[in-house]
Amino acid sequence: MSNRLFQGVIHQMKDTVDRTIGVIDENGIIIACSELAKIGEARLGVRDEIIYSVSPEVYRKNGFTYRPIGHGIKAEYIVFVEGEDQLSEIISKTLSISFTNMKNLYDEKYDKGSFIKNIILDNILPSDVYIKSKELHFNTDESRVVFLIKFYGKTDMMPFEMLQNMFPDKSHDYIISVGDKDVVLVKDVKNGTDCRENEKTATKIADTLSSEFFAKVSIGISTVVSNIKDLANAYKEAQVALDVGKVFETEKNIISYENLGIGRLIYQLPTTLCEMFLSEVFKNGSLDSLDQETLMTIQAFFENNLNVSETSRKLFVHRNTLVYRLEKIRKLTGLDLREFEHAITFKVALMVKKYLSTKPVKY
Repeated sequence: MSNRLFQGVIHQMKDTVDRTIGVIDENGIIIACSELAKIGEARLGVRDEIIYSVSPEVYRKNGFTYRPIGHGIKAEYIVFVEGEDQLSEIISKTLSISFTNMKNLYDEKYDKGSFIKNIILDNILPSDVYIKSKELHFNTDESRVVFLIKFYGKTDMMPFEMLQNMFPDKSHDYIISVGDKDVVLVKDVKNGTDCRENEKTATKIADTLSSEFFAKVSIGISTVVSNIKDLANAYKEAQVALDVGKVFETEKNIISYENLGIGRLIYQLPTTLCEMFLSEVFKNGSLDSLDQETLMTIQAFFENNLNVSETSRKLFVHRNTLVYRLEKIRKLTGLDLREFEHAITFKVALMVKKYLSTKPVKY
């Protein structure tokens, strides 16, 4: 934030407040003051005293009252007022509130992180994206990917702060809080970066959060976009990746939009159409008549690429036993899983059934 803004407000208040007032930056240097001669002086240790004191909202020392601009450890600036009496406390609190609001408005207008947040949340008109990009000197044509990181359970630190510690480069990596438990990372990537590289990055994030912060997360990964205006769609892709993953990839905590396959298509279908499909493929409720052992056999058969010998070996059953089970399935459902087209139909039907089971029952 520009020091001139602080100085401008202080200059206007100079005659109203009959005391020395000023602002200290995060390095402990006075950057604005009603006594111009004090600008540049060091007030070292004040920020640490405020952060680690029992009452971090206010701090008094050597005839001055100090108060953070912002909240707690996130406060970049500190306002100070001459005096340690009640009036000094009132003035410092008034100045803190005023400067905090002014800083928030300034950041909203000029901060690149806020700009990115407005894009992914569709809070800015497409026609204004390029105008704003020029104002911020923002490169609109770099390749970027969106990671949506969902935290589970309680954590000692705020999720936003954890990610900020991991990605301190604010000129290329943008950390955005979109909820109490959801954090977005918009990351610059090299041209040609593929899905596997992004999954490696996500794995490192999840492993670090688990080992250093004991935090459990799921991460949805978008496709790589080459234009800033496409970040809103990328964010939606990351959301879809997590949503579809909860249905079809329950054993995974990192899900890439590019690898969703048929699950993405099924997830976007209306439930009425899914129910109609199941009723046409499985007449007389034949899918529900399959027991757990049969369903496990079907799953193993799919996992081994419809190979009877390999599947029987993995299941530790005789080949003829597996053939008998497949024949039983054919009689019950009318689908012979040894035929590719029938197997595809059955596989999709099982996924549709699983998708419908996650939907709330409507009365």
